Amino acid sequence: MKRILVPTDFSQHAEYALKVAAQIAQKNNGEIFLVHMLELPTSGNDAISTAHEMPELMLFKNAAIAKLDTLMSAPYLNDLKVTKIIQFEMAFSGIIRNAEEHKVDLIVMGSHGASGFQEMFIGSNSEKVVRNSEIPVLIIKKEDDNFNVDHFVFASDFSDEIKKPFEKVVDFANEFNAHLHLVTINTPNNFKSTRVAQKIMDEFASNFKIHKFSTHIYNDINVEKGILHFAKEVNADLIGMSTHGRKGISHFFNGSISEDLVNHAKRPVVTFRI
Repeated sequence: MKRILVPTDFSQHAEYALKVAAQIAQKNNGEIFLVHMLELPTSGNDAISTAHEMPELMLFKNAAIAKLDTLMSAPYLNDLKVTKIIQFEMAFSGIIRNAEEHKVDLIVMGSHGASGFQEMFIGSNSEKVVRNSEIPVLIIKKEDDNFNVDHFVFASDFSDEIKKPFEKVVDFANEFNAHLHLVTINTPNNFKSTRVAQKIMDEFASNFKIHKFSTHIYNDINVEKGILHFAKEVNADLIGMSTHGRKGISHFFNGSISEDLVNHAKRPVVTFRI
C-alpha cells in the first residue's frame, strides 16, 4: 500500500480519510495522491470540457488550489510525498480514472453515510466508487489519530469467485499484522449447517498464507446485521467485504451488502472487487 489516492471535498469527513491515509503511507514509506474534482452546474458536457477557457470557472479552480495548498501544509503530512490533482469531472468517475492512471494500491475515502430517501435516490460518491472501483476502497467514518487494524473481519460465502479478490484481503491483513476473522453469516433464507459451513471455510483458507486468522459461523436475520453484530462482538477495527459492482436495474433490485455497510457501519469498511 505505497500509492494511496484520497479524494477530498474539503469536508471534515474527507480530512478524516486523509489523516488515516497519511498514517498508512508513513508506515509503508508511501505517497498520497490528493484529488479534488470540480463538479460545477453547467448546461452540458461541452462546458466542462472547455472549462479552462471560462474565467468564471477558473475562479473556482484557483480557490480549490488554495484550499488544497492549505490542506497539504497540515503537520500530519510532513515528510510525505503528496501530489495534488484538480480536475473538472464528475467526482466518482474522476476518482476511479485517476486511481487507475496513477496505479494506486488503495483508495481512502471519508463518508458520513446516508439513510432513507437520500440513500435510495441520491446515494453518495463513496457508494459509487465502491461499486465501480477495481482497486480496494477504504471508507473512514470518523477521526482516528491512531489507525491500527488488530482485528479485521472479512465476511463472505467463500465461494471460488472470492479467491482472486481474497488475495488482496490477505495482503491487506498481513501488512497490518492483523488477526483476520473469517466469518460466514447464516440467515433464515440462506442457511448452512455448522459442519458444511466450517468445511467450506477450512478448504478455502487452506489456499492462502494468512499470518493470523480464525473462522466463525454467525446466525442473524440478514447478512448486513450479522456482519455488524459480529464485528461489534469481536471489537473489530475494520470490516472487509467483496463486491460484485452490480449496476443498473440489477443493482436497484438486488442492492449491495457492501454499499449498505458503507452507509450504515460505524467502523471503517474496506471493499474488494470481484
